[in-house]
Amino acid sequence: MSVITGVRHRYRRLLAWWPLLLFMLCALIAGFWLWQAWPQVMIKSVVWQRNVNMQMSALLKAVAENPTKAGGSLLLFSFIYGVLHALGPGHGKVVIATWLATHPSKLRSGIMLTMASSLLQGLVAVTLVVVVLNILALPARQLHLSGYWMEKGSYLLVGVLGLMLCWRALKKLFALRQKPVFRAFTPHHMHHDGCGCGHQHLPTSSQLQSGEDWRARLMIVLSMGMRPCSGAIMVLLFSKVIGVFAWGVASALVMAAGTSLTISALALLVHGFRQLAVKLSGHQTPVLWRQVGWTTLALAGGVLLISAAVVMWVSVLPPGGGLRPF
Repeated sequence: MSVITGVRHRYRRLLAWWPLLLFMLCALIAGFWLWQAWPQVMIKSVVWQRNVNMQMSALLKAVAENPTKAGGSLLLFSFIYGVLHALGPGHGKVVIATWLATHPSKLRSGIMLTMASSLLQGLVAVTLVVVVLNILALPARQLHLSGYWMEKGSYLLVGVLGLMLCWRALKKLFALRQKPVFRAFTPHHMHHDGCGCGHQHLPTSSQLQSGEDWRARLMIVLSMGMRPCSGAIMVLLFSKVIGVFAWGVASALVMAAGTSLTISALALLVHGFRQLAVKLSGHQTPVLWRQVGWTTLALAGGVLLISAAVVMWVSVLPPGGGLRPF
């Protein structure tokens, strides 16, 4: 009777994993489809980006003629553009998804990261245009060249973030493999890391999260927000040419708000699936193995960020190097 009960218990545990297994199956199918359709997706995205830029230019011209009538349409279109633009491939989504999937984090903290990164991206675009065109009075080519080097810098920060995560994960794995040494209790027992008394001498990872991860969070915001949005640069440049630069600034900031909405939705999705995985795993696995598993996952996330940074650094195109849909 106990054997049958044990089999049923294991069957129920396996059955409880069906949402995660379904998600992995759907992700594999979507990844295979994207791999097959990637050339067509890129061509269509280039055409879509060109049409959107023409529509944005037409709205800016209408704002120059009648701001009160066309201003609302420009801001609404900019917001929708930011939402849709963020759906395309980009290093920001790789960074935030990798961080939330491999590190314990509160949902509010993840959304705050996406909002801060998107706002910084819009402010960087505005500051770049003001400094290069207004203060330094340089030609537009220098504007695009400055954006190119800032993009390279953001990819470099992604690599630095990956190295930071790998280093922290390796240190934690090395600490986990060290066995505590038990020593007899004495009236004057001195607590230390390897005393083996069973008491908590150091805060847990979640307790240290607010104090330990601020460097990583700052690196996330900088790596995501340092690269100015190409659409925002185009809007700011054209609005300055036709004399409605203030509306261009407002349009760029509204784009950032739309981008923040999409990336926040991605953060919500990734955070939900991580919480689901933690809930399904329950407390059946020993604590040590759970710590090793999550730390190994964090190490894999760091390696993924380093690989992505290298690929993006090599593949980024200089000004005039070709069409870039995102």
